[in-house]
Amino acid sequence: MSKKPGSRLMFWVVLVVTVLSLALTVWALFAGSSNYAVLNPKGPIAEGQRDVIIISTILTAIVIVPTTILTFVIVWRYRDKPGRKAKYDPDFNHSNVLESIWWGIPIVVIAVLGIVTVRYTYALEPSVAIKSDKQPVVIQAVSMDWKWAFFYPEEGIAAVNTLTIPEDRPIRFELTSDAPMNSFWIPQLGGQIYTMSGMAMNLYLQADHTGTYYGSGANFSGEHFGAMNFDVNAVTESDYEAWVNKVKTESKPMTMDTYQSLAIPGTADKQYFSAFPDNLFQQLVTQYLPGGLSESRQPVHTTPETQMDGK
Repeated sequence: MSKKPGSRLMFWVVLVVTVLSLALTVWALFAGSSNYAVLNPKGPIAEGQRDVIIISTILTAIVIVPTTILTFVIVWRYRDKPGRKAKYDPDFNHSNVLESIWWGIPIVVIAVLGIVTVRYTYALEPSVAIKSDKQPVVIQAVSMDWKWAFFYPEEGIAAVNTLTIPEDRPIRFELTSDAPMNSFWIPQLGGQIYTMSGMAMNLYLQADHTGTYYGSGANFSGEHFGAMNFDVNAVTESDYEAWVNKVKTESKPMTMDTYQSLAIPGTADKQYFSAFPDNLFQQLVTQYLPGGLSESRQPVHTTPETQMDGK
């Protein structure tokens, strides 16, 4: 008898927590969607990913919500209490109706979820070009410790820790890493995709609206990984052309020495460059091949013997 008050209290605590959790989930999906970047998409890829999140949540809720509610209903209905009238049937062990419900519904949900997942996986394949009557803008992104470098090969300019793109036009990102593996992510446009040394990955994104969006490195990569953020400025086509011309006329060119200094581990402010070395991105991708760029970076290791010989 002494345990009943505590049991009742625990029951109500768990019930309240469960109801609040469900309410917060519903609020996050609908009323609070504008507060979460992945639920407030500004491009076709992010919209598709948002749809997958909502559909998956609704499908799983078909199982989770009734199960949670029934758990408390059963506990309350069949609790030990004076004068209880619940049927006592110690020999009950099977019900075709109940078995069909708790096996059939999850199977249907999993089947539908599988179909949805396969469909969206192919539809949102990162390397597949976005259908558009406009030519994509090519941007080469390089992750470093702890900054991002962006090269515009068609415009011949570069930027650090900031992106400017035209709205309503596909962007073809070519990504690699000049440091440990990282992950390129612009939540409101889509992503994320890993950047890896010695590899070039493709990612197509598009901004359907002008605005400034948050971008980041979404992978733990050392001391200052939290500083690997960058702004994505989606502007009109005319503003984009004006920005390109401004960078070309008002910024200094990036030399190979400039890049080598930039590649040294550390944080960096936003920077713009009117030019960059030819084929720099390709050199970074192939730098670990024989004769690649990495060989020129290797430090000269000295030994006591060579130091004594003056070598």
